[in-house]
Amino acid sequence: MRRWLCCSCHVDESYQAHENEYLKSPTNDADGHKGSKYSAAPKSEAPKAPPPIEVPMLSLEVLNEKTDSFGSKSLVGEGSYGRVYFAVLDNGKQVAVKKLDTSSEDNSAEFLTQVSMVSRLKHENFVEMLGYCVEGNMRLLAYEFATMGSLHDVLHVFCRYAMTGQLTQKSDVYSFGVVLLELLTGRKPVDHTMPRGQQSLVTWATPRLSEDKVKQCVDPRLKGDYPAKGVAKLAAVAALCVQYEAEFRPNMSIVCLDFRYHVRFVAAALHRTPSVDGGGGDELKDEQNGQQSRHNFAHG
Repeated sequence: MRRWLCCSCHVDESYQAHENEYLKSPTNDADGHKGSKYSAAPKSEAPKAPPPIEVPMLSLEVLNEKTDSFGSKSLVGEGSYGRVYFAVLDNGKQVAVKKLDTSSEDNSAEFLTQVSMVSRLKHENFVEMLGYCVEGNMRLLAYEFATMGSLHDVLHVFCRYAMTGQLTQKSDVYSFGVVLLELLTGRKPVDHTMPRGQQSLVTWATPRLSEDKVKQCVDPRLKGDYPAKGVAKLAAVAALCVQYEAEFRPNMSIVCLDFRYHVRFVAAALHRTPSVDGGGGDELKDEQNGQQSRHNFAHG
């Protein structure tokens, strides 16, 4: 669901106009004094009625009933502006009811003006508003329910699939690469709270996945406590999986084989003991298999 600012704060234009009028060059008042601060204040304009809203107004009583008094069973998500609840209206439509975080000082006229604007937005890429509610300090918006999941889920899918609708095995490889990047960095696939240039995880992380730079994008909450070689291998796999051209991504069978080898190699290294007979043939065989796996991985 796309979020929009419905209770933005701004300086009232009429107030600015009054301030400007007060700061104009001084003029003579009735007593002959110039620029007196006791000059009569300009008359304030009557508040304008909000423009028409093209969706029906819903009663708080109905929304309470449909969401079980905004109970936890109806809760489907929450964000920086409030919580979202699932409901089915009397006409059978499934809706996502956004209960906005508000205060008693919120301007209902300003809110209704913005509701009017959003109610007229009709586009296939926008979730359609189906209703609203303003009662007391309650501000509620009802949108069509997105049955295909959240935007977070969709953004794991390779962008070419989103554009063409053609799903391939390499699309799954891309999605798996995004999951690996989440594990590596501790970030979301898209995070609009980050500075520009860092909001897309794939775009930001890709130039930092080489062995000499990967520590720049490791989750800082690890505080440097991680196996450097293991992280470098994870980054290398992720880099191959999220390549833009599908033919350059490895098959998942190759990915699994490579991971299996590295897990076994690390486990063997942790439990390795000196060999009395100077053996080590099994370890050499594992190393040879690992090299072949990496060769296939790079050229798969």
